Amino acid sequence: MRVLVFFLEEPSAKAMLNGLLPRLLPAGWLVRYVVFEGKQDLEKQLPRKLQAWRLPGCNFVILRDKDSGDCVVIRQGLVEKCCAVNKPNVLVRIAIHELESWYLGDLAAVEAGLGVSNLAGKQGSRKFREPDRLANPTQELRRLTTDRYQKISGSRAIGIHLSIENNRSQSFRKFISGVKDIVT
Repeated sequence: MRVLVFFLEEPSAKAMLNGLLPRLLPAGWLVRYVVFEGKQDLEKQLPRKLQAWRLPGCNFVILRDKDSGDCVVIRQGLVEKCCAVNKPNVLVRIAIHELESWYLGDLAAVEAGLGVSNLAGKQGSRKFREPDRLANPTQELRRLTTDRYQKISGSRAIGIHLSIENNRSQSFRKFISGVKDIVT
């Protein structure tokens, strides 16, 4: 059995991945989650958690939001933390700007998960063609769903519907391709 360990900034990422990963991972993969209390907690505890991990043969993935930071700087900082504890092969992926950008990249999944009508048709509009460009995707998602979206329950509901192949978020597509590279 192979093990994929996710280091996550927040519980909503775990809720989404619980719905997404069963459709992405081949049989024989076990998933473990280490969920932190925000990005500062992740960055502070990551080296210690990685170094203390004793189960051999694990593959690690770090998922963190970009928020208002510089994606390249954030990613490089996380890679350096991994290398400092002799774990250089960790996959680091940044959700740009937030995890909710991934949901806005698949409005059909939002529509199906939250039971909101007429969202999928908006995917082709200029605003949602490149959801990673939206500065505040959480606010946009709440507006679109008339406040039906809540971080954890919404992530759980949307995650099971997210299309692995058809998402307009480039950071989502990079995440998917990175995980596929590990498991194939």
